[in-house]
Amino acid sequence: MNAVTLTSTLAFRLGALGAVMTERFSARLAAHGLKPKHVGLLALLETGTATSQLDIAKLMNVAPSLVVSLADRLEELGAVRRERDPMDRRRQTLALTEEGRELLATCTAAAAELDAELTDGLSPEETEALRSVLGTLARRNGLPAD
Repeated sequence: MNAVTLTSTLAFRLGALGAVMTERFSARLAAHGLKPKHVGLLALLETGTATSQLDIAKLMNVAPSLVVSLADRLEELGAVRRERDPMDRRRQTLALTEEGRELLATCTAAAAELDAELTDGLSPEETEALRSVLGTLARRNGLPAD
């Protein structure tokens, strides 16, 4: 029976791979003046799950001030627009613009390229099995898994 080592644990391997992929994704996003959390906000807005900055902060599990900062940058890029909630004028909502949809599509393409690099050498069946297992683990941990 093989002894468990730190580097053989799933926690370590997923963490290390996650760090590598985040670094690579971040490098590709930098060309657009974005960070992964900007893209996360765009993706969340696309789903229509939340539009108020406070609700978005809760869903992203970040401080509301970070959402404000992310939205500021995305607004500068023309990717989102702020609107007053007609039901509560104190609340600001965020809306994805056409430019935001195009930017999200560009970022999605970059992520898909990274997927292809990561799974290079795997069979289509192995790639689908990996995608399926990661989806199951994501759902069980309260993360999006579509």
